Amino acid sequence: MTYILIGAGSRGMIYGSWARSHGIRIAAIAELRQDRLENAAAQLEVPRDMCFHDAGDLLAQGKVADAAIIATMDRDHWRHVTQALELGYHILLEKPISPDPRECIAIEEKANALERKVTVCHVLRYTNFFSQIKQILDSGELGKITAIQHAENIGAFHMAHSFVRGNWRNEALSSPIILQKSCHDLDILLWLTGAHCTKVSAFGSLSQFRKENAPAGSTDRCLTCPAAEGCRFDARKAYLPVLGQWPADVVCLEQTEEAMMEALRTGPYGRCVYRCDNDVCDHMSTILEFDNGVTATFSLTAQTSACHRSIHIMCEDGEIEADDGLRQIVVTKHVSSQADTFHQRVIHVRANGSGHGGGDAGIMEAFTASLTENAPTRSSISQSVESHLMAFAIEQSRRTGKTVDLAEYRKSLL
Repeated sequence: MTYILIGAGSRGMIYGSWARSHGIRIAAIAELRQDRLENAAAQLEVPRDMCFHDAGDLLAQGKVADAAIIATMDRDHWRHVTQALELGYHILLEKPISPDPRECIAIEEKANALERKVTVCHVLRYTNFFSQIKQILDSGELGKITAIQHAENIGAFHMAHSFVRGNWRNEALSSPIILQKSCHDLDILLWLTGAHCTKVSAFGSLSQFRKENAPAGSTDRCLTCPAAEGCRFDARKAYLPVLGQWPADVVCLEQTEEAMMEALRTGPYGRCVYRCDNDVCDHMSTILEFDNGVTATFSLTAQTSACHRSIHIMCEDGEIEADDGLRQIVVTKHVSSQADTFHQRVIHVRANGSGHGGGDAGIMEAFTASLTENAPTRSSISQSVESHLMAFAIEQSRRTGKTVDLAEYRKSLL
């Protein structure tokens, strides 16, 4: 079994490193940044003549492996995926599929027409946490789902890193935050409900990370800012204590204090969070309706201390309250009156050590098995496209203030 890797940033290297550690040869790499290309080639043992700066140059070699891992920036996915499909590659694709809904549908149609497997990295389906919730719901012990309250708590430091200073800060450069960050969550709602979304209505804005909220006397860059000492978003406070870990390892390849300070002095991660070119929302609330009668609310917000997801699922005969930060699932059976004792059990979820609560390893295992054993995966390209269209419809609702019908929305694209 052989893979090619297109995009050797942090996400690409997670998948590429897993493959290499499980006996899968990485036949070629494409990566724009020279330092990361050299690092990936060394770690993944790829010959120099199979290392390329441009994905087009790699793909021009023809089909040199069984499958492609594509982990480039959002707006590059369309051209990389379509070329790889035409060459005969099966694909593991970092989400989102594309920031253009029509490109998402076109990729779905091309993959299905060519009978290629495209697995989008909706890794939450492959975590122990959500897998156990799904098993409980499918067992029928709680009856049918009636409503869900789901929240993605982004964490203030994560928001500042990825969506204010980082690659996904600006919709014109990447995609709306509901798509880039939360197509995971919309996919999970589809999976747990086992239904199709029919209508969405959404509200949200960018309220905190704006120039008018900057501390008095502050400047454009943290290292020269007189207000840095009293600012919790000072880049030194964000990255120096976590050298060698995410997100510091995104800022610079060499994880030393000297290299970090130079990166903060000159690079994007040393900018004032109140004076960047970011325009994506820092909080959103959404109401969703599904075709089996289930209703759901979903909220994402930057104004939390920790990065975690919480979910409350109400069913006919009981409920589930769960938090992936605590790795805890509480299952409660309904009782006849307030005088009765609740029948309740607490499940402490085992973590397997890989990223996204085990989902990164889980999806690589499933993708590889789908190629070597023709084993089914937990998601198809069509299911992934559905969650993306939900995200696009949510963003349209947020901007227009109107409820969006998903069937009509998809029809308008076609």
